[in-house]
Amino acid sequence: MPSSYQAPMRGDKARSTTVSQSVASNTSSETATVQKIIDQKGSNVFSIRPNETLGRAVEILKEKGIGALMVTDQNGTLQGILSERDIVRKLAETPGKTLPHLVEEVMTKSGEVCAPDEALVSVLRRMTKGRFRHMPIVDGGTLKGMVTIGDVVNNRLTELEHEALQLKQMIVG
Repeated sequence: MPSSYQAPMRGDKARSTTVSQSVASNTSSETATVQKIIDQKGSNVFSIRPNETLGRAVEILKEKGIGALMVTDQNGTLQGILSERDIVRKLAETPGKTLPHLVEEVMTKSGEVCAPDEALVSVLRRMTKGRFRHMPIVDGGTLKGMVTIGDVVNNRLTELEHEALQLKQMIVG
């Protein structure tokens, strides 16, 4: 070792460090709302009139690859919801004679609705408790869209993946 060498001391060359993350940024979480679902998938709503037949409803469900239709009047006001489950129940009651029935005879009339500012966790709890998979989004009496259990679960899975990544980054530094 050369005689001029000195071991580094604690105060020598104090490095300035930058931190791209902090405990606050890694552990903060915003409450996801129904509006987040609307922003992701849009507010397109597939609907049907109450005086249409189940046969027409089945065609729309198949064509669009969806599991429920909003039932609206001529002004677009929500009257109820018609799900695959509603149709299957009617099929069990009237085998071979189901498709000519009117939507208004089979639809769920007093279903629950949610607002765009409602927390997704609240919607998930209500859907789980009520054992239904589709919920209309209504704001000020106007139908704004529909949220499905799949939308809510997919959003939560994405949040969990993000949280896991944040935890890994905290641990690795």
